Amino acid sequence: MSGTGTPGSDERAARKKAAERLWALASPVTPMAIRAVATLRIADHLAEGSRTATELGAAVGADPDGLARVLRFLTGKGLFSRDGERFALTEVGATLRTDHPYSRLGWFAGDGAHGRGDECLAELADALRTGKSAYALRFEGSDFWSDLSADPDLSRSFDELMGSRMVEQARTLAGMFEWQALEHLVDVGGGDGTLLRTLLERFPRPRGTVLDLAGPAATARAHFRAAGLEDRADAVEGSFFEALPEGGDAYLLCWILHDWDDASAVTILRRCAEAAGVDGRVLVAEYAGAGEVSELDLRMLAYFNGRERGTEALVSLAERAGLSLAGDHVSGRVALLEFTTTRPA
Repeated sequence: MSGTGTPGSDERAARKKAAERLWALASPVTPMAIRAVATLRIADHLAEGSRTATELGAAVGADPDGLARVLRFLTGKGLFSRDGERFALTEVGATLRTDHPYSRLGWFAGDGAHGRGDECLAELADALRTGKSAYALRFEGSDFWSDLSADPDLSRSFDELMGSRMVEQARTLAGMFEWQALEHLVDVGGGDGTLLRTLLERFPRPRGTVLDLAGPAATARAHFRAAGLEDRADAVEGSFFEALPEGGDAYLLCWILHDWDDASAVTILRRCAEAAGVDGRVLVAEYAGAGEVSELDLRMLAYFNGRERGTEALVSLAERAGLSLAGDHVSGRVALLEFTTTRPA
């Protein structure tokens, strides 16, 4: 500060830099432009090589002038390159292709469950004021799971997205527990069966059952048949808020509880405990270090009024459901908590 009370040049520069950083963080133009080209599948249409905005507009049903302006903007952000009026993909832009090994298309396309769901973040301020989920405010009182059940395309997009994410997680989880010691594993809310299929292919002893809603359960059965596992794996329709099929010696909840508030999470855990019976086990996989996944935590808040939880919070919920911690396994960012239905003496 100068002697006159006026900020000096260094302080002015620092303040300007802070304001510019805030603008870069808060401006929605870049993320919404990316979501627009993702929804239009622009990257897939550039897979064979460069094209003009006129050619792309005709292919995807978009106004060529407006599309050219969006593409020019995203060229400046590193998603596309430009040679005259022709646009091509960069390495970054290529991750919006459907067939990219690390495709991000499913996360951003507005006609998919996740890309559509992210629209609710615009309602976050009102959600904080009212305590309602931002999703319910955005989509007129509906909830994410009801919308998936009512729309097969949304449900399919969500199952595919979660299945692709689970491929890597399954490899991690496979090395975190003695799965071979189990006779029958029930994957509660197991989606399209990706995790269970991976475990059964690696460990020949256990049988497995996926429990989920009708759409993902049907997909899981088809995946088990395709993998030649129909004699060891099945999928049943059901809700984890209701009585679960008995007979499993372990019930697995893999990234399920973070979707729910505390009361709902306790109910899910209690249904697992009831089905597991005396000396049964309930396994809970969530992200380790809840504070390190704050972006996901805000999504859980916005979508479901759910939350990311650390080990202490998960143990507290499990104890309310009549479970006791028997093991705590951590690998990288993944935590696998093992609970039993009887407390140690």
